[in-house]
Amino acid sequence: MYDRILKTPLSSTFLFGPRGTGKSTWLRQRFKDALVYDLLDSETFTTLVRQPQRLFQEVSAAKPERVVIDEVQRVPELLNEVHRLIEGFNTKFVLSGSSARKIRRAGTNLLAGRARMRSMFTLTSAELQSDFDPERVMQYGSLPSVFNSPDVEDYLRSYGLTYLSQEIQAEAQVQNIGGFSRFLEIAARQNGQPTNTSKIAQDAQVARTTVQSYFKILEDTLLGFWLPAWKLKLGNKQVQQSKFYFFDCGVVRSLSGRLPYPVFEEERGALFETMVLNELRGYMSYKELHYPIYFYRTYDGTEVDFVFEGLDGFVAIEAKSASRWDRKFSKGLNSFVEKMKNTNVQKIGIYQGTRQLLIDDIRVYPVIEFLEKLWAGEIVG
Repeated sequence: MYDRILKTPLSSTFLFGPRGTGKSTWLRQRFKDALVYDLLDSETFTTLVRQPQRLFQEVSAAKPERVVIDEVQRVPELLNEVHRLIEGFNTKFVLSGSSARKIRRAGTNLLAGRARMRSMFTLTSAELQSDFDPERVMQYGSLPSVFNSPDVEDYLRSYGLTYLSQEIQAEAQVQNIGGFSRFLEIAARQNGQPTNTSKIAQDAQVARTTVQSYFKILEDTLLGFWLPAWKLKLGNKQVQQSKFYFFDCGVVRSLSGRLPYPVFEEERGALFETMVLNELRGYMSYKELHYPIYFYRTYDGTEVDFVFEGLDGFVAIEAKSASRWDRKFSKGLNSFVEKMKNTNVQKIGIYQGTRQLLIDDIRVYPVIEFLEKLWAGEIVG
C-alpha cells in the first residue's frame, strides 16, 4: 500500500479516474464512517437503478455526515437525488467514477457546480518513492495492482479485456467490437505521435468519423487524453494537429501487443514522454494548478515535448530517453525561446543519464532528479 497524495475533500466532490487507479481503495481508507453505495455490487445497483429515489429516502433518514457513491456513472439518475440532498440537507457526497460519458448521455448535469471535480492518477514517483523505477514504469506502467500482482503481464492483459467488456460493451457504446479492437491496437502503437485519423481509419477498416468517435470514447472513459499543439498569436508556421497519449505505459503496451517483449528503441521515446507527461498532469492536478500543457512543433519538425505557462513565465521541457544528452536535443527549446522573444522561459531537458548538466542556458536533469524537484515545487509552484 502506498500513501496517495490526493487531498481529502471537505466539500462534495466528483472523483474521476481510469479503472484500477485506486479510487475505491482510497475512498475506503479516507471515509471509514461514511454511508457507502457501491454500484458494482449487484444488489445495490439493481435496487437503485429501479428506484433512484431510494437514495433520497435512506440518506434523509440516516442523516450521515458523508455519503460515498462508487461508480456513480452506472446509475446517472442518482444525481437528481444527490442534488436534492445537497440542497435540502447540506449532505456532503463523494461521487467516484471511471467515466462521465454515460452521465452526459443521460442528459444529467454535473450538479451545476455544487461538487468539485478531482482526478485520481496512477501511482506517481512521489507516491512510489524508492520503489519508482523508470524502466519498470515504461515497461509495465504504474497502476497500483502492477506492484502487488503475482503476474503483472496477465493483469495488464486482463485490464484490456475488462475495459472492452465493462466500459464499452456493457454501456453499448460500440456496435463493431472488432473494428474498435483493431483501432485500439493501432492507436496504442501511435501513442504520443501527431494523430492522423484518416490513416488510422484505413488501417482499422472503419470510417474516419468512426475513428473520431472512438477517440472520444477513449477520452470520456479516461483511457487517454489529447495534448494540443501550442499556437502563438503571431502568424508563424506551426502544426495544429494534436497528439493522443494513453494514461499508462503498461496499458498502452498491452493494447499494442508489445507487453511480452522488452521495451525496444522505437517505442522507448514515446513511453518516456508518456511517463513524464503523466507525472506533470498528476502534479498539476494534485497541487490544484490549472496550467494547460501543450507541445510545440514547427512544420520543419522542430519540437518541444511539453510547454506550459506558469506564474513566473513559460516552462519548456524536452524529454529524451537517451543516456547522453546531445546538443541537437536543444534545438526545439532554443527555437521556442526565439519565437517567444523577450518572454521569460525556463528551458529544461530530461534524460536517462546520471548527472545534472548545464548546456548553455538549458538545465538538463536525470529523470529521477527532475521528478524529485517537480514534486518539491522547484519546477513550477
